[in-house]
Amino acid sequence: MAPSATTPEKTLSPIDPQVFALRKVLTSESAPLAHRFRALFSLKHLASLSPPTPQTRPAIDAIAAAFTSPSALLKHELAYCLGQSRNDAAVPYLRTVLEDRDEDAMCRHEAAEALGALGDQDSLSLLRGMRDDTQELEVVRETCEIAVERIEWEHGVSRKDEQLKQSDFASIDPAPPLPQASSKPAIPELQKTLLDTSLPLFQRYRAMFALRDLSSPPDLPTAVPAVQALARGFQDPSALFRHEIAFVFGQLSHPASIPSLTETLSNTKEASMVRHEAAEALGSLGDEEGVEETLKKFLDDPEQVVRDSVIVALDMAEFEKNGEAEYAIIPDAGLIEV
Repeated sequence: MAPSATTPEKTLSPIDPQVFALRKVLTSESAPLAHRFRALFSLKHLASLSPPTPQTRPAIDAIAAAFTSPSALLKHELAYCLGQSRNDAAVPYLRTVLEDRDEDAMCRHEAAEALGALGDQDSLSLLRGMRDDTQELEVVRETCEIAVERIEWEHGVSRKDEQLKQSDFASIDPAPPLPQASSKPAIPELQKTLLDTSLPLFQRYRAMFALRDLSSPPDLPTAVPAVQALARGFQDPSALFRHEIAFVFGQLSHPASIPSLTETLSNTKEASMVRHEAAEALGSLGDEEGVEETLKKFLDDPEQVVRDSVIVALDMAEFEKNGEAEYAIIPDAGLIEV
């Protein structure tokens, strides 16, 4: 039986002091949301260490302990961080979140994506079942579809034959970039694949991440055309797809993405999961002129997840302006009292 995502395992006592301090901040509903996010990213670092250390498993359990929070934004980020851990200890927690139909759709989507990122073959049956369930929410079905294909790709024989461009990004992505067909990048062809709604989402995501990699570093000749191609994805009918475009722009932190991100955040008819991702992407561009002023306009947005995202985005913007080494709380430097 899978351990509850809301109940720490009894085998964890005593907990490492550093992990305990971070967990205290992360799980405190009285702590400022921005502080909780910084604690989360510190725990993510410990959870992702390779080879694992004595802190790794307690860090994973500390992250999962915060799934009791009412904040959909925080819980979706917990799932993302667990998916980036490369550690199978995160799997039971993620399955619990995915299977809970009372949980926020954004959190369940992120849990499905995280299972794909972990390449967990034992979750294929669950993911396929939800992919094929017509009563399931579209964003969950679509995410399960991509997660199934990612796991099958990761464990398939064809992967070994693909010539993938070395990425500047260390993240485990929902789909790998499309392999290079030639030494000359073909942005129009990638854009065509990106926008072709008749193709499987996994194939289109692969084009998306290929375009991302052609956008970094920002002074590449292909960067601005690739960003412009990605921005056209905001017109897609799938909210999941549009939200992933915003996430990629957050990774890139390219100034050419600011107009489309601002337009997306400003569109109150847009899905909240897309607007929230646009807000956080703008936060990664916080040192660019006018970005902080744009974000502050949405501090009182009607959507809770957008308001929360703006709070975190402004904290990220401050981090960018100050040139801090890492967006995280360092316990040795003194934790916030809660």
